Amino acid sequence: MKFLNKQTISVLLGLVGLILPQFIGFEGLEPAGQIALGIFLMAAIFWICEPIPIFATSLLIILLQVFLLSEKGLFASSLIESGYTPQSYKDFYGTMASPIIILFLGGFSLASAAVKFGIDKTLTRFLLKPFGSKPQFVCLGLMVSTAVLSAFMSNTATTAMMITVVLPIIAQLDKGDPFRKSVALAIPVGANIGGIATPIGTPPNAIALAALRGQGIDIAFSTWMLLAVPLVVIMLILAWRILLFLFPPATDEFKINLDAKVDKSPAAIIAYIIFGLTVLLWVTEKIHGISSSVVAFLPIAALPALSVLDKKDIRSFSWEVLWLVAGGISLGLSLKHTGLASWIIDLVNWGSLGSLGLLIVFGLVAYGVANLISNTVSATILVPLAVGLGVSGAAGADFNMGISIVTIGVVVSLSMILPISTPPNAIAMSTGVIETKDMAKSGIVVGFIGFAITLAISLLYWPLFIK
Repeated sequence: MKFLNKQTISVLLGLVGLILPQFIGFEGLEPAGQIALGIFLMAAIFWICEPIPIFATSLLIILLQVFLLSEKGLFASSLIESGYTPQSYKDFYGTMASPIIILFLGGFSLASAAVKFGIDKTLTRFLLKPFGSKPQFVCLGLMVSTAVLSAFMSNTATTAMMITVVLPIIAQLDKGDPFRKSVALAIPVGANIGGIATPIGTPPNAIALAALRGQGIDIAFSTWMLLAVPLVVIMLILAWRILLFLFPPATDEFKINLDAKVDKSPAAIIAYIIFGLTVLLWVTEKIHGISSSVVAFLPIAALPALSVLDKKDIRSFSWEVLWLVAGGISLGLSLKHTGLASWIIDLVNWGSLGSLGLLIVFGLVAYGVANLISNTVSATILVPLAVGLGVSGAAGADFNMGISIVTIGVVVSLSMILPISTPPNAIAMSTGVIETKDMAKSGIVVGFIGFAITLAISLLYWPLFIK
């Protein structure tokens, strides 16, 4: 029948995922958790099958959470009677203006100014000049530059800046050239991998280190780099070759026209100053202590106030990307608050797996969960479980809690299958060059190879530093 097309079937599957858990009794899962499970299943189906735009799925998630799980929702009274304390609807709405969203918006402001006044071309010329004009080495240059920046500043901020670099490169390529996708994907892949390199590269690293310090295991900044940098180098090389294999360049060489004169108008000079100041403050966040999300409001406010950006520029922002990320953040709130995430993890009898089995399962669970929700939330949920298993002794005498926690921190950063898996992925989608299936294709290959290499390094190399 004609109405049973892919879109209709996907919608029906999503609705079944939403409704079915409400009629099945899951032992240990409270009513609020059952509602959250339904929303989670529907979101996963919609995000993967795309019967509606992925950003629309994110907005739908927030709508359902407000109506079904908040203290102003339809079932607030019955949820309270069951012993659950509903979240405020403001928590779900607040994800639309969370610090990460503000950071995105600051990046979009800089990107708009960069394109308007040619800052992107200047950055491109400076960063890519050492890598020549061969397409494959341009791709490597983009990944290395992004990874280095991402190791010392926000992955999201790095991606937001580097996207301004790739736009003129993409514009030089024919629309039928698969290499356009390699260029667009090089940025989020480089950012996700590069963030592993230092303790400040990404929040999961900090979560892992804080948990270890709480158990008397102190890993210094330099020690973390000794653990992580070899993995990062290996993964960058492999990811580069994977992208070129999946999306090879159609030509052997191309020239990028970056010889335009530097704009010296007053508005351009202001844009250069604000751009440079914002980047400097982002890079030196650990010195002055001002959050990157706070710094991000500088270009948001200053560029329009000083007439650098006008209404037309602001309307061109990729607002749908902000909505996409907000939905992922909001879903993470429900999974944690309703106990659904803990319930899913508790389905596994961890203590019977043995030390190697635990390491493998921890890694696989971290990889799977982080692809569907925030990698920070994933680490926040899984790290305490590893600590609990180590402290209780249920995992056995051979269980190395330190290595398990570091493995979780690293693997969640390698989870990059979907646009909502990590903020850099969502930003890359704003280029309009890649589709979800392209991101999934590269993310699955890079992620599983990365997991295997991480497991090997955790068994053969990390024990030299973590006893």
